[in-house]
Order: sequence, then C-alpha cells, then structure tokens
Amino acid sequence: MKKNTLMAAAAVALLGISLVGCSASEDSASGAESATCPGGKIRFGILPYEDPEALGPAYKVLGDALSKKLDCPVEMIITEDYAAEVLAMENDSLEIAQFGPLGFVFANERAGAVPMVSFGDAKGQPTTYTAGIWVPKDSKIKTIEDLPGKTLALGSPGSTSGDALPMSALTKAGIADKVTADYAGGHPEALLMLVNGTVDAAQINSQTLETATKEGSFDQSNFRQIWKSEEIPNDPVTVRKNLPQDFQDAVKEALLGLEATDVEQVSAFLGVDPAGPLIPVTVDTYQPLFDLAKTMGLTEKDV
Repeated sequence: MKKNTLMAAAAVALLGISLVGCSASEDSASGAESATCPGGKIRFGILPYEDPEALGPAYKVLGDALSKKLDCPVEMIITEDYAAEVLAMENDSLEIAQFGPLGFVFANERAGAVPMVSFGDAKGQPTTYTAGIWVPKDSKIKTIEDLPGKTLALGSPGSTSGDALPMSALTKAGIADKVTADYAGGHPEALLMLVNGTVDAAQINSQTLETATKEGSFDQSNFRQIWKSEEIPNDPVTVRKNLPQDFQDAVKEALLGLEATDVEQVSAFLGVDPAGPLIPVTVDTYQPLFDLAKTMGLTEKDV
C-alpha cells in the first residue's frame, strides 16, 4: 500500500496545559513533593485524537478533579502524536497517560505503562468503539474489495481505528498493496477529506462519527459505511511502572473515586453517552490488541 502523510499532527510537540485543582492545599499548589505528588506535580499525557482546542477544556475538568483527589498540581499535556506520547513516558516525562488501545500495547512493552482505568457507561460497565470505512452514498464502492485503485484517508500512524484495523482488513482482503492511503493527521481530518471529496473513502471510527454528527459537520445520510471492525475496548489511563507503588495505588484510587461529571466531557469524545465513572482495567482487557500487533507484525516503529 502506498501511504502518504498529508498533514502534521494536530498539536505542537508536548503542548502543555497546566491544571491545578482549586482546592489543592498551599503545599500542593506550590508544588511540594509528597507520596501523591512526586516531583511536586503530576504530568498527564493525552493523545491528540481530536482538535487540542476542543480536548483542552474537557481534560481541564478531569485534571482539576484529579488534582483535588491527590492534593497535587496536575499538568495535562497534549502530545504531538501517538509516538511522542510513548516516548515521553519512556523518558520519564509523564507520570500518567491516556493511550489509544494499540498505542498502549507499545507503551506497555516499551515504557512500562500500567493500565489503571478506562471509561465506563452510566451503569458502570466497560465501553467500546468500532473502526469503520465510509464512502459517499452514490459511490460505486460497495465493499472493501472494491477499493483497489482508490484513495483511502487514514488518521495517524499507530492509531488503532485510524490505521491498524483498516490496514488489517485490507491485508486480510489481499488488497493492501492496491490502495493508496493518505494519512490525514487525525480522525477529524480524515473525515473532512471524505466530506470535501479529496479521497474515495475514509476511516471514520464510531467516536468521531458521533462527535461530527452532533456538531453538524457530517451528515450520515450522504455517506455509507462499507466496513466495520469488531468492538474495541476504550482507551486506558495508565501510570508509569517505575513510580512508587504507593503512588500508583493512590492514582488508581483517585481515578476510581472521580464522579461521572468529572469525566463526562472526555467520555463524550470517546463515544460514551451518558457517561459513568471510570472503571478498573488490566492488561488482559487489551489482549486483542497485543494479538493484532503480533499478527500484523507491528512494532513501535509503526506508531
């Protein structure tokens, strides 16, 4: 498959948005180090799966709530891309990070990312999403087998739903080398390429589909979905393995203690509506993604 990168990632490298909980103590606010505040602050990485200007306010709410729970300033950092986030944790530049499911595989193997929680529904149950490939309603493309010789907009390298799963589907169909794939720089950008008619097809996952439909930037009646993946477990929030166990335990307890209102804005970007509290997850939750990486022969170089 011919792959082209058309756009840079949505955020500049390590775009930091500092968030300090309003009820933090004077010691916490001044960055005093403690068992729940290593180094005097906590750096929380976020992958740029939507426009950073939209993600920022949502994660500020989550960061403020976590800051109060841990009595420590929390700095939310939207990384440049998926690879930058893995590298930042590997270099001990992040204490906590939310990874995409496939990104977590490499973060776990390379940076020691330990999954703590993910985003639950209003009943406290695990949530999932799906990858998809869409075409214009009047397109002659009916299935992925009709994609040879066509252009396909992907999201970002290393994205679970925006890269690996669509690529896996094309590989299984035996047509991966007959389709020209353009990396758009993100999920919203891939959708926009389809809306603007610059590609024949585009990956659109269920999360982006819901967000764009609500915003009015995508009219589903004008398009058709020709492929849909199996359910994918939602993003894990992780902590760095080489941090003290007391801190890891405190982070997990704090995350599980957040109210649904603290995470509902973030949950909305992940297709969870109505939102519930964060729920515990383990490495086993993401075993299908470890299996996918092995089957596809993927390494961190593919992120």
